[in-house]
Amino acid sequence: MTESSTTTFQSSSLCRFRIQGMTCSACSLGIESTLQNIHGVKRATVALATEIAEVEFDPGLVTLSQLLEASEDMGFEVSVISSDENTTILYLKLENSVGEEELLKTSSIARLKGIEAIELDQSNKRLTISYLSDLIGPRKIISELESSGVQTSLLDEKEKQAFELKNSDITNSYRSFLWSLVFTIPVFFTSMVFSYIPAFKQGFLERRVVNMLTFGTLFRGVLSTPVQFVIGWKFYIGAYKAMKMHCANMDCLVVVGTNAAYFYSVYVVIRSSTSKDFDNEDFFETTTMLISFILLGKYLVALSKGRTSDAISKLMKLAPETARLMVYDEEGRLTAEEVIDRRLVEKNDLVKVLPGEKVSVDGLVVMGESQVDESMITGESKWVSKANGDEVIGGTMNGSGVLQVRVTCVGSHTAVSRIIRLVEGAQMEKAPVQKLADRISQYFVPLVVGCGIVTWACWYTLGMLGLYPGEWVPSYMDKFELALQFGISVVVVACPCALGLATPTAVMVGTGVGASQGVLIKGGQAVENSHKVNCVVFDKTGTLTAGKPTVVTTNLLTIMSLVEFYQLVAATEVNSEHPLAKAMVEHAKNHAQMQTWPEACDFESFTGHGVKATINGKRVLIGNKGLMQKFDHQIPSVAIDFLDAAQCLGHTAVLVAVDGHVMGVIAISDPVKPEASRVVSILKRMGLKTLMVTGDSQLTANVVAKEVGIDFVMAEAKPEEKAQKIRELQREGLTVVMVGDGINDSPALAVADVGMAIGAGSDIAIEVANIVLMRSNLEDVVTAIDLSTKSFNRIRLNYVWALAYNVMAIPIAAGALYPFVRFRLPPWVAGAAMGASSVSVVCSSLFLKYYKRPRELDSLELQGIQVK
Repeated sequence: MTESSTTTFQSSSLCRFRIQGMTCSACSLGIESTLQNIHGVKRATVALATEIAEVEFDPGLVTLSQLLEASEDMGFEVSVISSDENTTILYLKLENSVGEEELLKTSSIARLKGIEAIELDQSNKRLTISYLSDLIGPRKIISELESSGVQTSLLDEKEKQAFELKNSDITNSYRSFLWSLVFTIPVFFTSMVFSYIPAFKQGFLERRVVNMLTFGTLFRGVLSTPVQFVIGWKFYIGAYKAMKMHCANMDCLVVVGTNAAYFYSVYVVIRSSTSKDFDNEDFFETTTMLISFILLGKYLVALSKGRTSDAISKLMKLAPETARLMVYDEEGRLTAEEVIDRRLVEKNDLVKVLPGEKVSVDGLVVMGESQVDESMITGESKWVSKANGDEVIGGTMNGSGVLQVRVTCVGSHTAVSRIIRLVEGAQMEKAPVQKLADRISQYFVPLVVGCGIVTWACWYTLGMLGLYPGEWVPSYMDKFELALQFGISVVVVACPCALGLATPTAVMVGTGVGASQGVLIKGGQAVENSHKVNCVVFDKTGTLTAGKPTVVTTNLLTIMSLVEFYQLVAATEVNSEHPLAKAMVEHAKNHAQMQTWPEACDFESFTGHGVKATINGKRVLIGNKGLMQKFDHQIPSVAIDFLDAAQCLGHTAVLVAVDGHVMGVIAISDPVKPEASRVVSILKRMGLKTLMVTGDSQLTANVVAKEVGIDFVMAEAKPEEKAQKIRELQREGLTVVMVGDGINDSPALAVADVGMAIGAGSDIAIEVANIVLMRSNLEDVVTAIDLSTKSFNRIRLNYVWALAYNVMAIPIAAGALYPFVRFRLPPWVAGAAMGASSVSVVCSSLFLKYYKRPRELDSLELQGIQVK
């Protein structure tokens, strides 16, 4: 963490911070365990692949600074990413020198409502301010700072990226590797090349310094020392951190292996300089080459890991850099139009979007009409009409019209920010299969060190007892050195990193690919469960159907004008969020020619059945047959006939009662999505059982089910009955996906093994679900299952490779092949193999980037099917 001072004005119950310096899953597990054991912490998750910790805590029991301090006490570098999901962070560059006391003395800014925290980084002249965008905006913050004498400017994005790159693992690993080469190359040539050139060997390498100590040995010792203790110091730090957390990691293996080689070589130097007959070879080339190859491996892993998060980088670049701000005076007259940095836009600002420009903000259109391409969010390459009152999303492309947009969301509240947060959260969540790797990692390093010691002891004992031929020992070694090399090779060839990276890298790439295709998978749990799915349960309205129902017929059963009838219906249903209610209100506006209606009193909703309210003293009840019976309303036979006729056509029929008498029947049609039957057919060919569970009537549900090809239907189901049906299927041994969009689907989405929410559905359904289908397209149900299956298969392949590598490499390093083919693995080669194993696992995960959705779905496009 950079040297900085932080002043916190308000705690948060959820924070994220970056932890640098973790080497394998043992580190992430140790930090996670330490944070989890702090009093007041409810949940702590540490992701090795993303180097991010997410902590949920009680601000009354523990503060953010205490959490950071606990992480830093373990020896890791920590920097705050966010202290609240609702917090927006402003990065400023200081134009004049400011001390912490001066900043606090001029701290009228500190007393501003909405300011959460100020972090001053004097060494890099950076000021980081966390604030609540609902209460204050960036322009007011900068203005307040300038009035206090603190001159600032927005930190340039490229400058910020350069700063982050400067402190990244990629840059640090690359720099360390290059420095290690400076010392390792001369050591390598003197021990591996020049020693075979007689003139150089006799003229320099074997020239005596004192007694038996040669120039070659001393030269290698001098060059290897900075590699071991300066460049390799990070391994000592990593091992120390692990010991503090009462665990062992990869750094422990490197420290044990390199120290064994280095200090034995130091022993050789001391003995040869004090003896006239001691003649032994040093291992200095082992320690330098071993550290260099491990640093190369760490650099390649860091490089590969950086590529796994491309999806988030691309999402961050969607929004344009500037916005066209419309400035008004106190009397509401337009005085100017300013092109400002998008990060300076505040809530309720008015922004103009010209033809062909990207929409810079999330907001509501207040003037103008245009077509907007929302493919970057929905994945659907089509233009959507926008007019007064319609929502627009930052990053989408405006067409030929001019739009004036009132800003409704900024910072972390924007659509792109929410998607990024969802993808980041998914990448942090651990799959259950990873628990096995975590358990293995806890015992892996001590077991490997033990194997190394046993290997050395066995070979040395066998040699001393003469149990293997003397010619097995190379001419430049003795039996002790041969045994020591086998022991060191065992220690350094083992790789716990490959196990630790197997799951998170595959999940990162899989969720990133899904996000680019409009399928947001919320973590490893969803990936693992989805691959086991053998049953798909669909809701009807808004899922199998378009979700935009329209009134097709209205049958009045009494002498009442259509205007009076729909005045009561609209006044009641305008309070409901149900798609059928919106259809009736829309019909009242467009066909009954009314824009206003009386205020409803005593409104009450009966989920899955209907609503009731009092309008101008009249008791209005609107819903299905069950709701009428619940209130003891008699349903005339003519109304029942209308109900049956509408339901036979696949329409939803709604009864309207006033003061206890059924006054009319409204038939509403919700067309089936054109791709629904084909998707159901594909799922069946995949061997999945398909069902439909809906709150609609049995007749209507049967008609829709027959049209799409679903065999089993459960109709007129309440939300709790939907959830109960999911549980019944699970008790039968089925792994169930529930696909829904409404609030009434949320219990079933939560109970299902995998909940899939249609992106156009309710916020509650999206929050509860494990997977969100952003395009509201049923094709993505197949894509989500297929992508999850391929991601999990990749995880399996990664584990097979990681485990197979260790199972094969350790015996070979221990000399299992040496008695038969005289093949042994020198320690520096073993170190290179260890780095290669981690790189191979990450590269294996990166192959998911080339994922293609099932060919059957492409045939849907060829048939010209599109979802409007």
